[in-house]
Amino acid sequence: MHEITFSSRAGLPGQSETQVTVSGDAVTVDGIAYDLSAVPEGGFAEADGDLHPFRGRTARSGGVLHYCLRWRFDPATAEPAQPAALPTAVLTAGPVPDAITRLEGAA
Repeated sequence: MHEITFSSRAGLPGQSETQVTVSGDAVTVDGIAYDLSAVPEGGFAEADGDLHPFRGRTARSGGVLHYCLRWRFDPATAEPAQPAALPTAVLTAGPVPDAITRLEGAA
């Protein structure tokens, strides 16, 4: 199971929005798979550098992977004022739901 916190930021014009799916201990972000199976129970891992979508530590507790992802969105379709609290999602498999509050009628 994955408990994901989203650190949202507006993308640049023409930049695609973040797309994420999870399966087992893997998370795929914008087509790149990250295998998190090496994160031990009760332990954590930290990604090196800036060429990854993670913010801070990835931890495993009670069999659940906890991590924060950078989440890029299109400001043209988003409400200008996003919630102050970082959104979260908990899921075991499949696509991660959109973490952004959208403008009414925006796709």
